[in-house]
Amino acid sequence: MKLLLVCALLASAAVLGQGKDFTCELQDGTRSKHSASVAQKQHDVNYLLYKVYEEVRDPHLKELENSWNPVGPSAHYDDGGESARKLVAELEDHTLLEQKHWFSLFNERQRKEALILYDVLEHASDWDTFVGNAAYFRKRVNEGQFVYALYAAVIHSELTEHVVLPPLYEVTPHMFTNSEVIQEAYKAKMTQTPSRIKSSFTGSKKNPEQRVAYFGEDVGMNTHHVTWHLEFPFWWIDEHENWHLDRKGENFFWVHHQLTVRFDAERLSNQLDPVQELHWDDIIHEGFAPHTQYKYGGSFPSRPDNIHFEDVDGVARVHDLIIIEDRIRDAIAHGYIAARDGSTINIMDSHGIEVLGDVIESSVYSPNPGYYGSLHNLAHKMLGRQGDPHGKYNLPPGVLEHFETATRDPAFFRLHKYMDNIFKEHKHSLPAYTKSDIEFPGVIVDSIGIEGPLETYFEDFEYSLLNAVDDTVDVDDVDITTYIPRLNHKDFSFKIDVTNSNGQEVLGTVRIFAWPRRDNNGIIYDINEGFWNAIELDKYWVKLAPGVNHLIRSSKESAVTVPDVPSFKYLLEKADAALSRGSGLGLEEFESALGLPNRFLIPKGNSQGMEFVLVVVVTDGKADSAVENPHESTSFNHYGRHGTYPDKRPHGFPLDRHVDDKRILNELSNYAHTIVKVYHHGEHIRLH
Repeated sequence: MKLLLVCALLASAAVLGQGKDFTCELQDGTRSKHSASVAQKQHDVNYLLYKVYEEVRDPHLKELENSWNPVGPSAHYDDGGESARKLVAELEDHTLLEQKHWFSLFNERQRKEALILYDVLEHASDWDTFVGNAAYFRKRVNEGQFVYALYAAVIHSELTEHVVLPPLYEVTPHMFTNSEVIQEAYKAKMTQTPSRIKSSFTGSKKNPEQRVAYFGEDVGMNTHHVTWHLEFPFWWIDEHENWHLDRKGENFFWVHHQLTVRFDAERLSNQLDPVQELHWDDIIHEGFAPHTQYKYGGSFPSRPDNIHFEDVDGVARVHDLIIIEDRIRDAIAHGYIAARDGSTINIMDSHGIEVLGDVIESSVYSPNPGYYGSLHNLAHKMLGRQGDPHGKYNLPPGVLEHFETATRDPAFFRLHKYMDNIFKEHKHSLPAYTKSDIEFPGVIVDSIGIEGPLETYFEDFEYSLLNAVDDTVDVDDVDITTYIPRLNHKDFSFKIDVTNSNGQEVLGTVRIFAWPRRDNNGIIYDINEGFWNAIELDKYWVKLAPGVNHLIRSSKESAVTVPDVPSFKYLLEKADAALSRGSGLGLEEFESALGLPNRFLIPKGNSQGMEFVLVVVVTDGKADSAVENPHESTSFNHYGRHGTYPDKRPHGFPLDRHVDDKRILNELSNYAHTIVKVYHHGEHIRLH
């Protein structure tokens, strides 16, 4: 008992960030999970990813990469070391992907190798084992596989709770930055000239898609997309990980649905029609020239305008995708999915979207991938290879075969509009909500409004290219950065007056949405079109006292967004300062990049003021809640990460189904809407 108490005290010190490394042996010989402070873990992760294509720069990690034995007696695992032995055997047999080679998660063999390393890290029982393996294999495995495995492990391991991952666009900048800028960075490095290099979006003003490139090519948007797929990976197997990803299939639908409707709102802000869906038997109208290249392996392939889909050798035939689509639409029409064992799974309820999401992706959770295939993942590969479908030029994978680069291609949104319309078909097949499904007796939304300007602007954003260039310990670093315009908005707040006439305090769920009021022809969207195009702006829980409640919610507090990921330099400095002072890191607000960047909370709008329908619905928080006291929670929980999603209702409730008669909305005292305008006056804040 004394030993356990000492371990607990040491663990508490670690949580407080004390810069001491210690190992705590328990009675059974295993080590405490808290063998290092959070600051030490942050420091180690920083330097494992810093200059990942070069020699590790931390002396302790340098020692570990040569001295650590993954299958030695000092290594502790909760899988008995099975994953470590498997990876070591692969390494010794020289079957692993070589270093200085591109890596794609959509390449099955490459993915399996990366996941073996992920398993080694994830199954580590203590920090010494985790960091020892990370340092050892950093030197020996493919760099792209290492980065993916380490990011996934830091996100999912209990050992790395509170560790903040550096922005991927500074870890592997070549995946996010135009090749012309990378060339300038090399020139700056060779001449030892500190440089700030201007970057631009792909294409030219001759290409209408250039008007919305700020959305798909934004590095924060890219980070959001890849982070979601790291948090909810399609390869996740519950039995291996010891927990279930709550509502994963529905989350897949919702996060991509929101990207699609937000992209359409940006298009309308720029006098473009909503994006049209792809069709396998039709032309791919928009080409794409990525202007980016792999660190090793050549440039990302381009795709010309107006080409027909072709079969891709070794991947699939176009006809295969049509068959898969027909089977999924047939399941929606029948209202059930056929499972592997021949049984049927009802999808005509609120949980059907979760099953359908697993099927369409398809994740390991799919009940019958042999029959329904893998529409999403296969489609990404098919579309990504259309520049070289038969391997004639031996080109590397396209941008659509990487989650961190996929949204750069406008065809990404055409592809997801296509899948979104399949989900829409299902959602609109469900019965409409009744008044009793939505109402909150005794609660009245008296008024809603905005405090502050709904106004957007562009600002120059700067990030480091230090990891983009080859390096040596014998040459000093010079600052090399690039800057590019990004969308932002001025701070504002939602003002909501709610009357609670129940005579006692009640818990309310405040749901805030907005959709463009008109299409690009100036025609007002009907209620069902509006509902489907609704952007989720916020959702939170609040205790409503009897009488009138004046609610003010800042745009900074939105539960669907996150602040910008701190720079690599900032994380390095914070970790080293915390270690030297023996203090905490103070990085709590950045612990997950899962949400949308807060800068994109509202669409760009236009100079005249783009009209949006703003909707607030306050529903019964007690009936909605899947967890205790959701109004007290301050932890990040956009999609139920590492636990239960706090809201029982479907994502988008109550706007996620069609409305039979819009008069029902007028009968709901807990529902209110108004018209607001979002302005963009061309303001651009530039770097000095």
